[in-house]
Amino acid sequence: MKSTHTIAALVVASTALLSGCASTSSTPINNNGAYNSPVSNSMGYGTIDTIQVTRSGTGQTNGTGAVVGGLVGALVGNQVGSGSGRTAATVAGAVGGAVIGNNVEGNRAAGRDMYQIGIRLDNGDYRTIVQDSVYDLRVGNRVRVVDGRAYRY
Repeated sequence: MKSTHTIAALVVASTALLSGCASTSSTPINNNGAYNSPVSNSMGYGTIDTIQVTRSGTGQTNGTGAVVGGLVGALVGNQVGSGSGRTAATVAGAVGGAVIGNNVEGNRAAGRDMYQIGIRLDNGDYRTIVQDSVYDLRVGNRVRVVDGRAYRY
């Protein structure tokens, strides 16, 4: 019974650790280099001057996924068999969990294509917006900028 509580506690702790490393932000980045009040960022109309593709992230791992995966794998492997078979299952679970955990962490950190869109606004300002997709946006399109994202107008 005690090992069940230990396993449950380790699973909860590892889940909390991994979820703390996750980025769930869907807010686009507005990096035009100047302070913008929320009012000036909220909406505007203009024409796309440039679209550049940049890659974010490197796909490198820091080992956290391997450690957590190894712990979880060892705990699961320890539940199998008895005697030397249990020891072998624990070691195999730790190695397998470490490999899987490292791959999961690497996939989470892998780079994504981001699009840097330069927009000449109708009021004469120039705004650069970075977003995760351009859908059907092309250079020369009229766009509406709403909350830091460009939409075809």
